[in-house]
Amino acid sequence: MVMQEPIEFYFDLISPYGYLASTQIEAVAARHGRGVDWRPVLLGVTVMKIMGMKPLLETPLKGAYLYHDAPRVAAMLGVPFRHHGLKNINSVTALRAFVWLKDQDEGLALRFAKRMYERLWVRGEDITAPEAAAAEAEQLGVDAATLMDAVTSPAVKQALHEAVDAAVEKGVFGVPFFIADGEAFWGGDRLPMLDYWLTHHQWEKQ
Repeated sequence: MVMQEPIEFYFDLISPYGYLASTQIEAVAARHGRGVDWRPVLLGVTVMKIMGMKPLLETPLKGAYLYHDAPRVAAMLGVPFRHHGLKNINSVTALRAFVWLKDQDEGLALRFAKRMYERLWVRGEDITAPEAAAAEAEQLGVDAATLMDAVTSPAVKQALHEAVDAAVEKGVFGVPFFIADGEAFWGGDRLPMLDYWLTHHQWEKQ
């Protein structure tokens, strides 16, 4: 049996929709015998720097709609969610920690990312400071001091930079973003399309 490539799941911890999609993508992949490769991207680079846009929740008209929308999506999915109300959230250090952990143990990195999502979008706690990442990683058996040293190292900073560049090269501009067998899907509301693609591998009806 030929092993199929995992679904690429591009995420940024600051996105509520990224969090919501993170609770669903593995079930979609499992239905098709696929794995999921979590890949970090920074919305501060793709949305704000490259596209020149404001964060969605700060966009006039759209922001108010999204503030109402995310909780109802969570309710529909049956997953916990709260708008944290925190200002100036930054995911850079947490995503550096993710890439450092992924280089050692992909499963551990995945558990860490889920804890960081929960920290921000369920418990409403900040993820910006290195201490936040260290505290969550420590709950998974990672030495906090070692992680805090790692996220300030030039090598780990460069690894995240290269991961974001690679995402941009593939056309990733927002999150959640999925790529399966070369087919790209943006947004959690496109999960049914991803599911359809994984089933049929074509769009035209036969």
